[in-house]
Amino acid sequence: MADQKRDYYDVLGVQRGASEDDLKKAYRKLAKQYHPDLNPGDKAAEAKFKEVNEAYAVLSDADKRRKYDQFGHSAVDGNGFGGGGFSGFDVDLGDIFSSFFGGGFGGGFGGSSRRRNGPVRGANLKYGMTLEFMEAAFGTERDITITKDDLCPTCKGSRAQPGTVPETCPECKGSGRVQQQTQTLFGMTMVSKECPMCKGRCTVIKSPCQTCSGKGIKTVKKTIHVKIPAGVDTGDMLPIRGEGEPGQNGGGYGDLYVEFKVKKHEVFTRSGKDTSCDIPITLSQAALGGEIDVPTIDGPIKYSVKEGTQPGDTYTFRGKGIPDKNNRNLRGDHTVRFLIEIPTRLTEEQKAKLREFDQTLTEKNYMKRNSFKEKLKSFFK
Repeated sequence: MADQKRDYYDVLGVQRGASEDDLKKAYRKLAKQYHPDLNPGDKAAEAKFKEVNEAYAVLSDADKRRKYDQFGHSAVDGNGFGGGGFSGFDVDLGDIFSSFFGGGFGGGFGGSSRRRNGPVRGANLKYGMTLEFMEAAFGTERDITITKDDLCPTCKGSRAQPGTVPETCPECKGSGRVQQQTQTLFGMTMVSKECPMCKGRCTVIKSPCQTCSGKGIKTVKKTIHVKIPAGVDTGDMLPIRGEGEPGQNGGGYGDLYVEFKVKKHEVFTRSGKDTSCDIPITLSQAALGGEIDVPTIDGPIKYSVKEGTQPGDTYTFRGKGIPDKNNRNLRGDHTVRFLIEIPTRLTEEQKAKLREFDQTLTEKNYMKRNSFKEKLKSFFK
């Protein structure tokens, strides 16, 4: 019902006086967000996408926008928008979408061109994969099993029983569309609609394939070997071309996108290609220096702690981080931060020796403490 629809300006998130550029920017953003190829099987996203297209189709047309601003939804529902969808108005969502994005996302989600009755590329699929930290760092290989629609093995997607072929639809004469005269607010209007007999396919099947019941597709399980490159991170997607679902009207297969989630490591922290870790050292190691083993993703390496190392001091090992996923010869860096562990559970003898040692120290042994004292003096003055 018209009075149940959201305001078109609210749908696009713009003010009523929004410019053409503002409308276009808002539409571009929302169309990408809710496009069915980005949200396969999501009915709520599909409804949002239709709502956004409906709003833009009206507000981007100067005449329709003027009528809508004056009379609301009732002024434009007669031009084709009924029940919240595109019923009766000869609008092709793919045509609108491709006018902004050049025929789709081009190799990513939504790469299909939805030209009426023309080849339609198959839907893209997404598969989530969890990797161990080191698997993501150095790459690995996995076999994955997915469930997807594929061409019927019997009819090869024709939908017709072997030995028969689809026939030209007698209703639309193979155009997929029929003309219909409709009474609207502005008089009688001739509109183009999807053919009710062939559902826009242009052909009808008199002897449907028994294997797929005339659908042309079957749900199958398929195992795919995936080579994961070194350096992938959480949120990265690996496209596997042609492993999506089959297209329509001769359109090619969509793609399968493997999305990665990388587990945290108990020692290393990652930021892009760089890794880091905290290393506890003893009080004497910090004061006197000494050789320690520093962990890296390649294994431990020797490092000489500097005499007088302070808590929080860091050292960076160049080229010891994560390999670049586009060039394995390039690597990030590895940074270690030193944490000085203060000894606990001291014996009385140890405490006595520590007090004796502390009495031998002078102000020159505590540069930071002296600097802090000077700041306090200046503050209180």
